[in-house]
Amino acid sequence: MGSDTQIDREAWVYADDVVRQRDEIPGVYGNVDFTIVPERYDAEATVDDERFAPHRAAVERVFEQPELQRLIRDATMRGDRFADAYAALIPEFGFRTLVEMLETACEQGVDAVDDAPQELRDLIGAMEATPDWVDMELVERGAAAERIGMATATPFAIRGAFLATFLNKYAALPMTMTGTLSDEAAAKRVFETASFFTATTLPGALRRDGKGFEAAAKVRLMHSMVRFHLLSSGKWDVATYGTPIPQVDQMPAGLIGVFLMSAEVLRKGRTEFTDAERARVELSRYRCFLLGLPENLLGETPQEIVDLMTARHVSLVEGYDDEICGSLVRGTMEVDLFDTSTVRGKVHAWLENGFSRFVLIKSFLGGDAERAESIGITFSTGEKVAAGAALGAITAKTLFYTYGLKAPVVGDRIDRRLNARIATLLDRYGHADFVTDADQYKLSAA
Repeated sequence: MGSDTQIDREAWVYADDVVRQRDEIPGVYGNVDFTIVPERYDAEATVDDERFAPHRAAVERVFEQPELQRLIRDATMRGDRFADAYAALIPEFGFRTLVEMLETACEQGVDAVDDAPQELRDLIGAMEATPDWVDMELVERGAAAERIGMATATPFAIRGAFLATFLNKYAALPMTMTGTLSDEAAAKRVFETASFFTATTLPGALRRDGKGFEAAAKVRLMHSMVRFHLLSSGKWDVATYGTPIPQVDQMPAGLIGVFLMSAEVLRKGRTEFTDAERARVELSRYRCFLLGLPENLLGETPQEIVDLMTARHVSLVEGYDDEICGSLVRGTMEVDLFDTSTVRGKVHAWLENGFSRFVLIKSFLGGDAERAESIGITFSTGEKVAAGAALGAITAKTLFYTYGLKAPVVGDRIDRRLNARIATLLDRYGHADFVTDADQYKLSAA
């Protein structure tokens, strides 16, 4: 990028911790060449590229920060050294046993696991080592604030946000190869995503003994299992796609909400978060820490967050492949997520169908309905009506909870009602296994 952009793909030097993955975790990275820059990284990008036109000013800031570009480039090839080392034990223990030992370690402590391997102890220890930059009081406040959105908007928006991860073939390929094209698998992944983020907003969920902590550990292991299986399959092309599910591809899921909020803060001419906004950011940062992301990928100010996410966008080569992306998009849109055997279920499904399309187009496709239609996402008049009705219902419920929680007489009752609503949603989403079965992989997709 600029003079730093014209790099030699065959002779790039990554940070030491990236290169060490090969020696420290040979069971996962033993065949990975950490001297190349994969095709997915846009080494020829310039600030004048047409694709950056809508966000030129934000992109210019990235090109002015070569260290930020290097950070993102390294994160394109970096996995999760603690969870990856644990996943590398699959040949010895089998993936089901690894999951069971992790569950026991989360629920009862690692000493409750008979002959717990050191890799498990290291993973749990890394998650328990809450860094000094995390303010747990703010985290709890952020969770309380996020709980309202999880109860009101997420049931309608989750499919649209999930679809955003399928719009680039380089980032979407692991989902294709791990067998997520079937209706059942697509629904399961949507609900697992909704379940994880919803569960982490419950009171105390992210404490050491909370369900959110355990869910984060299982998500990390699931991602590492994917890396283990794909990189050992002989079918994954590192020179093209880099490391499966690298740190840069985990950033959007954990940071998209605070990124959109940060962009709005800057648009209004502010440079700092309010106390309420800061609490949401702290929740996001701590949740990302539990998922294995380092502090230097988690901005603290509005500008830092926007710069990091923009740098990630700049780094990723545009690439929509209908076989990879289109299949995932269509499969996820066509699956019935909710029970439509009742009138209430049919109404919810109608509202969700319209609103999820609205979220995808507005937040992730720049409002371009024509582009959406070109990839199989229609937004008809009926779907627009459904989106509008859903938005009205979400707004009404959000106002009810926001002001009801502040009411001196009924606030506690509203709080209990909100938590009960979250519990009902988690029950509706079903049990989240957070596992990946290599027998279902479609390895020819690469």
